[in-house]
Order: sequence, then C-alpha cells, then structure tokens
Amino acid sequence: MADFTPQYLLFTLILLGTFSANHGCNQIARKSLLSLPFTTSSPPLNWSSIDCCLWDGISCDLKGQVTHIWLPSKGLRGSISSVLGNVSRLSHLNLSNNSLSGPLPTRFFSSWNQLRVLDLSNNHLAGDISSLFSSNGWPASIQIVDISKNDFNGMIQSLFLRRAWNLTELNVSHNGFTGHIPSSLCINSPSVRLLDFSFNNHSGQIPTGLGRCSKLEVFRAGLNYYLSGQLPHDIYNATELTEISLPFSNLSGPINSDIVNLTKLTMLELYSNQFSGKLPLNIGKLSKLKRLLLQMNYLTGSLPQSLTNCTNLIELNLRFNLFCGYISTLNFSSLQQLTMLDLGGNEFTGKFPASLYSCKSLKAIRLAQNRLEGQIMPEVLQLKLLQYLSLGVNKLTDLTEAIKVLSGCKSLNIVILPLNFQHEAMPSDDSMVGSFGFENLRVLGLGGCQLTGTLPSWLSKLKKLEVLDLSFNRITGSIPGWLSTLPRLFYLDLSNNLISSEFPKELCDLPALVLKPTAPPVEQSYSKFPIFVSKNGTSYQYLTYLSSMPPAIYIGNNSLSGNVPIEIGHLLQLHVLDLSQNSFSGNIPCQISELTNLERLDLSANKFSGEIPASLTSLHFLSWLSVANNDLNGMIPSGTQLQSFDRSAYEGNPGLCGKPLPLECANIVSQNRDKEIQEEKHGHGNLGFHVSLVLGFITGFWGVCGALVFNKYWRVAYFQFLDNLKYSLLDLGHVWTGNELSKF
Repeated sequence: MADFTPQYLLFTLILLGTFSANHGCNQIARKSLLSLPFTTSSPPLNWSSIDCCLWDGISCDLKGQVTHIWLPSKGLRGSISSVLGNVSRLSHLNLSNNSLSGPLPTRFFSSWNQLRVLDLSNNHLAGDISSLFSSNGWPASIQIVDISKNDFNGMIQSLFLRRAWNLTELNVSHNGFTGHIPSSLCINSPSVRLLDFSFNNHSGQIPTGLGRCSKLEVFRAGLNYYLSGQLPHDIYNATELTEISLPFSNLSGPINSDIVNLTKLTMLELYSNQFSGKLPLNIGKLSKLKRLLLQMNYLTGSLPQSLTNCTNLIELNLRFNLFCGYISTLNFSSLQQLTMLDLGGNEFTGKFPASLYSCKSLKAIRLAQNRLEGQIMPEVLQLKLLQYLSLGVNKLTDLTEAIKVLSGCKSLNIVILPLNFQHEAMPSDDSMVGSFGFENLRVLGLGGCQLTGTLPSWLSKLKKLEVLDLSFNRITGSIPGWLSTLPRLFYLDLSNNLISSEFPKELCDLPALVLKPTAPPVEQSYSKFPIFVSKNGTSYQYLTYLSSMPPAIYIGNNSLSGNVPIEIGHLLQLHVLDLSQNSFSGNIPCQISELTNLERLDLSANKFSGEIPASLTSLHFLSWLSVANNDLNGMIPSGTQLQSFDRSAYEGNPGLCGKPLPLECANIVSQNRDKEIQEEKHGHGNLGFHVSLVLGFITGFWGVCGALVFNKYWRVAYFQFLDNLKYSLLDLGHVWTGNELSKF
C-alpha cells in the first residue's frame, strides 16, 4: 500500500485541479456581474467569493458558465446595464420585485440564444420595447416572459414572437403598451398556456386565432379601455381554458351559447363592459365555475334555472345589469360553496329567496336596488357566517322585526338597508337588542326610510360600530350624548332629519375622531363588495377597505341651534364636517382650525355672525368650503387657499368682502364711514333739539309756576280751572268707554 501512496496523491491533486478548473466561474461573466450598477438594501448580497458560481443568486453549468441570475425581492436599486449581455450562456434571469428603473439597453435580448425564463416584473423599468429585439425577435429557447408591473410602452409586434415556438407564458400586464394585441400568437406559440395583456392601452378587437392555442389555460386582457368589439368566436375552441378575464374594457355583443364548450372554466370575468342579451340557457354546463363576475353590463332576461348546476360557485356577481324575473323561484340550495352573492341593481321581483338560507357558506349578500318585498325572516339566522347584508332600495317592511332578527346574527359586520320600511317608527325598545346583539356590527345604514321617533338608546350597545347612517329620515329630539360612548364610531350621518336642540359637547369626545388609531383595521373578505355613499348629489364608492371612508360628521339640514362648542377642536381626526342648513349662531369657533385633517367644511345656511377666523388658513388639506348664507362680515382672510374657492362659498353674507367676492373691502370701509358720518350728523341735530327742549321747559316752568308762587290771585284762579277740566274729562271718558265696549 505504501508504494502506491505518492501516485495516489498525485492522481487526487490532478483530479481536484481538473474539477476546480471546470467549476470556477467564467471571468468575463464575473467581471460583468461585478460591474452591474446595482445597490442593495440590507442584507447585502454575498458576492465576496472568488468563484462567482458560489454567489447569492448565481448558478453555473459544469463549465463555469453563468446560467442563472436569480435575485427576486433582494432590494436591488439602479439600472440594468448592457454588460449583462456578456453573460452569453444565460438561461434564467429573474430580477423581479425590486426597485430597478430606467430603460433597458438597446437590443437587450439579442445576445441570449439560450434564454428560457425572463422575469423582470414589479420594477420601475421603462422605455419602448420595440428597441430591445433584433430582427429575429425572442430566441427560440424562450419559454416564460414576465415583464409585468413596469412602465414599458410601445407596441408588441407579432415579429417579436415569430421564433418563440416554445413559449408557455407571456405576461406584459400593468404597463403602457398600445396598439393591437398580436394576432399570430397561437400560430407561432401553439403551446402557450398563459397570456396576460391586462392593464395596458391596447386597442382594437381581440384577435381571432386564440382557438389554435390548444393548451391555453389563462387569457387576460382586461382594463384596456380601448378594446372593443365582440369576443372572437374561435375563443370557444380553446377548450383547456380555465380563466377568461376581460373586465373594464369596451367589449360588447352577446355572450355566445358556445361558451359552454369551455367546460374547464373556473373563472369568467367580463364585468364593466357593454355585453348584452341573455345568459345562455345551458350555462349550468360550466359546472367547474368558481367565480362568475358579469356585473356592470347590459345583460337582460331572467336567470336560467341551469345556473344553479354550477355547484362549485364561490362568487356570483351580476350587479348593475337589466336582469328581471321572480327571483324567489330560483333554487340556490345547491350552491353550497357560495360565499358571495351580488344581484343588486337589477329588476328582480318577489321576496328574499328562501333557498338562500340553505347556502351555509354565504358571507356576503347584496340584493339592493331591486323590487323585492316582504320581511327579513328569522331563517336568516341559519347563515352563521354571514358578515355583509345589503338589501337597500327595495320594498321591505317591519323594521322592528328586522332589527330583532338581525341582531342575533353574530358574524354580521355590515347591514345596509336604506330606502325601505317607509314611514315606519324607529324601533325604540331598548331590550330588543340584547347585550350580545349585533356584537360585531361595524356599519349600520338606514338612510332614506322616513323613519319617525328619536334616536334609540339600543344603538349605544353597538360598541364595534364604526359607521352610522340615519340620514333622510324624520327623526326628532336631540343628538344624544351617549354617542360618545361608541369607541369606534368615525362616520356619523344624521343629516336631513328634524333633530333640534344644540350641538352636544359630548359629540366632541368621540374617541375614534379624537385619537389616532393605534392599530390598522382588520378587513374581511366582504370588502370586495363596495359601499356606496351619496352626498350632495355625488356618489362615492369605497371599494377595498372600510377604512377608506373619510372620518365625518354630517348633521346638516336639521333644526339645531345655539353656538357650536369650542370643544369641536378636539376632533383631530375629522375629515368632513357638515353643519349646513341649521340655525347655529354666534361666531365661527376658531378652534375649527385645530382640525388639521379637515378636507370638507360646510357651515352654510346658518346664522353665524362676526368675521371668518383667520386661523382657518391653517387647514391646508381643505378642498371644499362653504360659509354661504350667514351673517358674516369683514374681509375674507387674504393670501391663502381661502381665496381659491368659488365665490358661491361666500355669497349671502352682505358684510363680507375681498376675493373671490367682487366687493372690495375698500368699498365696505367707505360705506361704513359714510354711515358713521350720517349718524354723527343725525346725532348733532338731536342734541340741539334736546337742548332747546330743556331750555323751553325751564323758561315755561318758571314763567308760569313762578307767577303762581308769587301772585295769590293767579294761583286761586288756576286751580279752579283745573278742577273744572277734571270733571269734563271724566264725562268724556265715560262716553268713549261705553261706545268702544259696544263694538265687541
């Protein structure tokens, strides 16, 4: 054994040397990587080794050629340099989810003949994509291209893809591409499985030929507002499709009955287009559908009975169409997976479908803006997971029973029932909501019901309530101080009622409007359903989060009076304050200027007097203001954003002057001075009159009385005259009194 040891060691060293030579990284590639103008956030990349094949995110082949640069989500900043083209054997490049910016080098992809995967998504890269290719376009090796969520522009031409025979995924979404969607996709790349052109500026029609993509599973081209025309007929031949997503475009025409050939579809998103006609009668053949989103189109007719054969449906949204029919006849009980149902904004009639009570997975129901009648039945308590219920703008009755029933739904977060229960009494029985009733309620909307009575005390039990809308009713009485005991209430709308008394100081202590929230709100799945709010003729839609609603107090158009308390300055989180069309008086509290988050302030149509507080100029976020139709005077604070509002914000205050009003303050001063002069002149004339009167009185008194004092005969004759006169007046008075009494 000892005789072979030297030879064995020599062989080992040679083998290790050969192995090291074969596995050390290519020096050209190493220098190119080191010269990349990247910076990284903490922690930095570990690129300290001599062998770049051992670096973070770098892989090599057996010959030391760099084949993979895989650096997603590494906090990279800077630009992509042309030296990257020196890494000629690159097959995988992933720089996604970083902060890279700027244009890509010209003919960036030309030197990579073996590139299979390119992922530059979610950066800030920009420029015209047409300058990045040679005349041959993508290399034949390319399989996956994802350049989504950048700022690229230009046209995606068909020649870019003419050699992309092995392409399986193409994602160019969330950019600024224009022009037509390439028409030869499926000819050049018949194996493609995913095509995503959404969130761009593509125009024209969706090209024909998609039916040739025999392996196409996902087709997305939504949010291209200039896409028009009908769905190409041959798209129904792409029978491997599992997802079609084309929302927010300008597509039109009917949904062809051949769509039922796509039996593997799990998602069909065609919302916010101009599709018309009826749903295919046999749509139930799409039994694998999980999400059917057709809202905001012009679809008509009744819902086909076969729809309930789509037993895998999780979300069904047909909101804002022209559907009609007696909805109670539709049997929803087979939809046991259904969690979200939105049929709002149609013309359905009948009662709340009893079969929905069998859909135990339901979390959100919207049937608002239809023609439904009847009552909310106790069976709704079977929906243990129900969080969101919107039945507004129907013809429902018996609010008292509805509150009793719904208060037992322990998962309910949002209840929106406006424009129902017309002219009923506000439920006032405090015991109707128990200590655990509405225990998770965050939103209660009962506006426009013309409800009578006062604000019920059971509302004080809703300790998780954040939004309360009781506008456009006939509520009387005062604003109760116990509202300040609701720790999360940040949106209060009591406008357009008959509420009287004063602005309660307790309202200035609403915790959610005084203190900044310490933790972000926990949003639920129902937040996919938007909440609509109409104010001053404008509709607002709060789509994603309840927390996107502005902290607000609306108490306009009531009969409130008195001074606005100076404690109003406590509401530091307030964004909207509407006190309009009441009878508030006194000065505008300067403490309003402490509401530095205020965006909208309406004090119009009251009886405020005095000057506009100069401190209001500190409200830098104020975008809407009205103090019109009060009794304000003086100059509008100048040199501030208060001059940027329309003159209508100040009209109806004769004493106000300065921009934007046409009346200059110099004219007001001159008019006031003239008035003072006139008053002074009038005052001097009165003084002369009073002096003359006094002097005349003195002269007359001593001229007559003095003579009576010093002359005895004159004195006796004078008092005899007074006695005779007294009896004459008594007789006259008796006659006058008798005559006047006879008239009554």
